[in-house]
Amino acid sequence: MYLMGQEEIEAVGEVIESAQFMRYRGGEGGYTERFERALCAKVGVEHAVTVTSGTAALICALVGLGIGPGDEVIVPAYTWVASALAPLAVGAVPILADVDETLTLDPADLERKITPYTRAVVPVHMCGFPCHMDAIMAIAAKHHLAVCEDACQAVGGAYKGKMLTSIGQAGAYSFNQFKNITCGEGGAVLTSDPLVYERAMIYHDCGCFTRSHADRIQSPFFAGSNFRVSEIQGAILGVQLTRLDGILRRLRERKAAMLDILSGAKALSPNPSNDIEGDCGTTLPLLFDTEAEAKLFAEKHGLGRPIETGRHVYTNWEPLMKQQVVHPKMNPYEWAHREIRYADDMCARTLELLSRTVYVGVPFEEALDDARAAARRLLE
Repeated sequence: MYLMGQEEIEAVGEVIESAQFMRYRGGEGGYTERFERALCAKVGVEHAVTVTSGTAALICALVGLGIGPGDEVIVPAYTWVASALAPLAVGAVPILADVDETLTLDPADLERKITPYTRAVVPVHMCGFPCHMDAIMAIAAKHHLAVCEDACQAVGGAYKGKMLTSIGQAGAYSFNQFKNITCGEGGAVLTSDPLVYERAMIYHDCGCFTRSHADRIQSPFFAGSNFRVSEIQGAILGVQLTRLDGILRRLRERKAAMLDILSGAKALSPNPSNDIEGDCGTTLPLLFDTEAEAKLFAEKHGLGRPIETGRHVYTNWEPLMKQQVVHPKMNPYEWAHREIRYADDMCARTLELLSRTVYVGVPFEEALDDARAAARRLLE
């Protein structure tokens, strides 16, 4: 959470005073809908559906894309586990692919992992680092795959002038407490495809067929779930969205200043970027020649390596690695067209890169000169 203040408090107070907490059954045209319209305008897409989390956004997006039992979905081996579990939630199975030096999905390994059963790919803009979307979109078009961008850690990021989540057929944002803008817990599906939007709308609200907008839905209704948000979340997000540009401007300015100082260093090197201008600026990764060098540098400066985060590394995703599902008769692996096996060494390149990388947090609160001073200390 970067900025939260009186404006959010006042917006929540307005919702409480109105006694209209639900976005439907009286809340139509309210805070959540206004936030969605503003979000669409900023991102450059036609439709947005606000949901309860980034995980819910991924699940609803995959439903929207028609992904289901028997399908394979390629996801990177370095991400939050939700990226890999979302396919299981719709009956599909995740296939893990390596990241490259940018710490985002390696297009070459993506193509190697494609089988006749692959239906979609989920490129993850991890830590606000943009994926190589030109290559990914070209591979997806060649193999007739849907692309669902996971920009849960990259709200407001861009790639070659296009906002992340506007490049693939669908995209997902997260608004939890650790994201660029937040309402505590929340997310959004973004798309310009009306079919994806309608299916995501139906799935996110099991009562969709009863709402005032039901007559505008052209897709057949089906049994959905409940990932609706309240007007309190919509009100907070409406204010937070107005802060996004300033938050990213400040982060990017500080990261650029730190990179300028570190770029001439011989002992360390920043990881390459697919688009440094579109990078959110939250994290500065440094790549070392060996794991030992990275570990020594991290220990000296009190920093961490992404291999040490645990929860973002595929080898620690116990429910996935052991294929533990909610019920044996609802096991997506039984519906797959081939046997799916996971092993700790299946994405060894990812483990190596995460071991050789050190993360430097970009200071948001500090003055620009203090950020430069922090970068200089890394050279001592």
